[in-house]
Amino acid sequence: MSDTSGSLIRHAARAACLLLVATGTSAQTPVEAPPAPGFITRYDFHLSAASLAIDDVRYSWDSRFGGDLDLVDYVNGRTSILIDYEVLLGDELRSFDPTQAYYTLQVSSSYRLRGTEIAGLFHHVSRHLSDRAKEFPIAWNMVGARVLRRVAVGRTTLDARAEAGPVVQHSHVDYTWTANLDLMIRHGVSPRVGVFAHGYGELYGVDSTIHQRTTQRGGLVEAGVRIDGRAGALELFAGFENRIDADPESLLPKRWGLFGFRLLGR
Repeated sequence: MSDTSGSLIRHAARAACLLLVATGTSAQTPVEAPPAPGFITRYDFHLSAASLAIDDVRYSWDSRFGGDLDLVDYVNGRTSILIDYEVLLGDELRSFDPTQAYYTLQVSSSYRLRGTEIAGLFHHVSRHLSDRAKEFPIAWNMVGARVLRRVAVGRTTLDARAEAGPVVQHSHVDYTWTANLDLMIRHGVSPRVGVFAHGYGELYGVDSTIHQRTTQRGGLVEAGVRIDGRAGALELFAGFENRIDADPESLLPKRWGLFGFRLLGR
């Protein structure tokens, strides 16, 4: 393999690593304290697929699935585990061409304090190129803190989540720290139908000596309809995303519209 090809692969790997895990999972919303401690007190499954509106053959679909659960709820708080898999598909080599895959593992433990939940967390992301050559690992670990808060007024709820922390280990990335803010507003129209609006913003601190760049900024906004069933829920949504360093060659962000569906556990 030529030096030029090797360089492109290394840049692609770094860019894949910088693709943040998209929001939309059931993840990390406030949960009321149970009357007594319990084991596996909550389990949520999520599966989603979204069509991407962008003029680039590498980005046609964004799909993901996974689950998160409260392993132990000790009334004053809970210990939770999240596992998530995301894949981006294009149509460069075939109609549905997986280009990048992302594995996320997270463990957190929290404490409930007057309606606010404060948690410490360990967050691991492993990035992979699909059907493309790669001979080295792409991964990073963050140890940080999360704050959760829910405000309810009638049929309307606002869930707020903020996270921040340093990157304590990394392979082929220039991260030094990361922070994000997630806001979800839901309004019940009927017992089974509701509407929602969702916004997510993020910052990635970087080592400026590696790629001569400054703090990276990204985010997502979406809105949609939620239909509750007996065992789960269906969400239909549309939105817009600015994804940090999505382009594997230039390390520049990509912006796309999106429209899709999401299946959630209740």
